[in-house]
Parts: sequence; structure tokens; C-alpha cells
Amino acid sequence: MAREESGEHRASARPALVSTGVVSGRQGFDWWTQMVSRTVMPVSVASEHADRFKGMATALELTGTEVSAYSFSPMSARRTHTHIRRSDLESYFLFLVHGSPIGLEQRRNNTLLKAGDMAVFDSSQPLECEFQDHGRASRVTLMRLPRSVLPLPGDGMDRLVATPLSVRAGSGALLTSFLAGFRANATQENLPELQRLGAAGLELAATLLAAHLDTSPALPVETRRTVLLARINAFIDQNLPDPDLSPATVAAHHHISVRLLHLMFRQEPETVAAAIRRRRLERGRADLADPRLRHRTIAETAARWGYRHPADFSRAFRRAHGISPSDYRHLAQSAD
Repeated sequence: MAREESGEHRASARPALVSTGVVSGRQGFDWWTQMVSRTVMPVSVASEHADRFKGMATALELTGTEVSAYSFSPMSARRTHTHIRRSDLESYFLFLVHGSPIGLEQRRNNTLLKAGDMAVFDSSQPLECEFQDHGRASRVTLMRLPRSVLPLPGDGMDRLVATPLSVRAGSGALLTSFLAGFRANATQENLPELQRLGAAGLELAATLLAAHLDTSPALPVETRRTVLLARINAFIDQNLPDPDLSPATVAAHHHISVRLLHLMFRQEPETVAAAIRRRRLERGRADLADPRLRHRTIAETAARWGYRHPADFSRAFRRAHGISPSDYRHLAQSAD
């Protein structure tokens, strides 16, 4: 059994990252049950696979929330009033299902969630959760939503727990993308970027839940701004290959003026145009360093990320990195 933890001795301003290698067998199952009770909330866990149990976990503590990803053998979890009296974070937990189906019951709501589904449960109410055995591991991503930072009515949330949430469009689709990419982001993004992602994820969650409760107008102005900004950033990322992508097209797609778009980005580290330029160069640099793409010419790489002329890409790349794209590719791939 391998286990790695980091973050206990970090400064409080830094995210705390906790991860495990694959735990297995009865000893791994015993450690797993203790870990779940410690890092999520106290529950009773049972599994027919306890003697051959396998599990992996990654958790990241961010400003105002924590996000965690788990992969494990089929099991069941039960939280009772006794568990709640022992420890209650007074939080909701939003979770996204990736693997085998999950049966969830809370406050007389009962649902079966499949891969791609999302739901919410309440740490202050008893619940039962069944991670079913469909020949593959259960995989979920959790986001903790403290009541103290969630501007939503508790009686409405009581009706919403253990019911499927609509996540095919809008804030739900963005939140799904955010949670699905968590494991990679937790290890690759820099710390300030992770903090911004955490704040954006929290705002997206609040907006998604408010939409289901029909209380969107009650959300604070800053929450609505953050969600719109998250949508704008997602639109930029998805449309980097389009050479016509510009502040004007971004504003038009979101039905706001270019002036308002620039005002929104005043609090960001860079302007809209600068964000587009940087992200195109980052994607191009990643392609150049990828040995699987060595067959692709510099011109093809430039075109893939929205440059009409390869010379424009080469000049921008040299200004940003002090080296030509071809020389960078040679150095990056020879280092491998």
C-alpha cells in the first residue's frame, strides 16, 4: 500500500493537496474507511470487496471549498444521526459520477445516478449511498459547499438533495467540465490559478443550484459576474483555433458590449486580447513539446491555434520565449 500526503505543513495561503497511491486489500480498506471519515465526513462503510479492495484519492483545499476525486471498489456508505453528532461540517456536497452507477437516498429522495450525472447531498442529514458493482471502479468528484458561503434557502435545498441536476448546458455544463478536469488541474496548474479556479467553481455551483431552486435573481451581483466570466473563459478556450476570435466576437456571443467585457477583465491579470494570445501560445508550445506530434509542421501547429500566418506565430513565440518554435521543439523533444 502506498500513501502520500502533502500540505499539512504548508502556509495557509497555499492549497493543501492530499493524494494516495493505490491502496489495496483488507489493510487498504481499513485505511480507506478512516480516510473517508476524516477527509469527507464520518460514515459507516461496508464492501463485499474488502479483502481485495482498491482505491485512489486526490483532494485539494481551496479558498472557501475543497474538491476531491475518488476511484474505488464497489462499497456502500451510511451516515446516521450518531455520525452527524460526532462531526458535521454543515455543508452540502456536490458530486459528479464518472464510473459505475450510484444509488443515493436522503430526505426520502431516492435516485440512481449514472456516469455524467450530478447531484447534491447534505452533511447534516442522514443518508445512504450505494456504489454499485458494474464491472468497473466507482469514480466520483466531490465539491464541498459550506452553508456559510452558499447564498441559498435551506428549505429549498432540502427538496433538492438526492435528485439529479440538469448539467447539459449553461453553468451545469461548465461545472461538469471543471469537476471532470480536477485531477489534472490539481497537479498542473499554478497555485494562484488554482485559487481562481476554486472560486469560479464555487460560484458556478451556487448558480447551478439557484437555477434549480428558481432563485437566480437573489444571487449576489459578484456571483453572477464570476459565473459570466467563467463562461467567457470557457468560450475563449473552446474557440482558440478560430482566427477570428477577438474581444468583439467574445462580447457578441455573450450578448454584452465590448466595453462591458473590458470592464469585467479589469480585475483579471490580463486583458481579453492578451488572454487569447497567451492561451494560443501555451497550446502551441504544448504541441511542440509533444513527441506524438513531431510529424506536424510549424505551420500546421500555428494554424491549429488560430494563426493565419506561420510567421505571426513564430514572431509571437520568439517574443514570449526567446527562441524560435523549431528550436524549442528540438530542445524539448531531445530532452525526453
